[in-house]
Amino acid sequence: MKHIRRYLPLVLAGGFAAPVASAQSTFDFNMGFGAFQTSAASNGVDINPVTGIVFSCTPATDPTCVKTSSLSAFALGFGGSLILWKHFGVGADVNFQPAKQTYATFQQQIVSQQQPGIALQSRMTLYDFDGIAVPVRTKRAAVQIRGGIGGANLKFYFNQSQTDALSGSSNFSQYFESANHFQVHGGLGVQLYLTDHFFVRPEFDIHWVNNLNQFGRNTITQETLWVGYSFGGQ
Repeated sequence: MKHIRRYLPLVLAGGFAAPVASAQSTFDFNMGFGAFQTSAASNGVDINPVTGIVFSCTPATDPTCVKTSSLSAFALGFGGSLILWKHFGVGADVNFQPAKQTYATFQQQIVSQQQPGIALQSRMTLYDFDGIAVPVRTKRAAVQIRGGIGGANLKFYFNQSQTDALSGSSNFSQYFESANHFQVHGGLGVQLYLTDHFFVRPEFDIHWVNNLNQFGRNTITQETLWVGYSFGGQ
């Protein structure tokens, strides 16, 4: 009994500290709506009868070289974050283009006289694993600075339209190939609580994507409005 009495205050203190520590942590789940942007590459793409798509041709000197488009598209995101302490946490999210965008269009005379024109389409996906600093936090607002690493996946598709006497007009899309890149991410957002648990977070992000030669620069900027729910105390 003497040993029990000696350690009883420590046990009680630990039991009291557990809910206090729990109250300092929150788990956020959020969904985002925003956009990606980066410039178009100075070079173009070509279709080679033997090797297929050829990147980095020069439109000014190659008559069959087609100029590519910039990345400018609506993005949809899903993510979550765990604020372990009042001013620090970790998080992860994925952002992607729900719809493909036209990357380059090859006219009929460029591809073949027997085939209709072909559109090369693209779809970008970015995913991040971040540390989160919360330098300012009140009952209704929190400033969040995010930084981490992740990846970028760029998929390409062939989209073709054709018309014939049997089936009329038809349109079909076929997966062509994809490219994966390492990326470093940084972001700044302000989380505004509409209630004790529901929040919105306008956020600006920049992604440095290694060797993103399909576009004009290695940086992708992103603007997102996140809408989410916080589990736990603030």
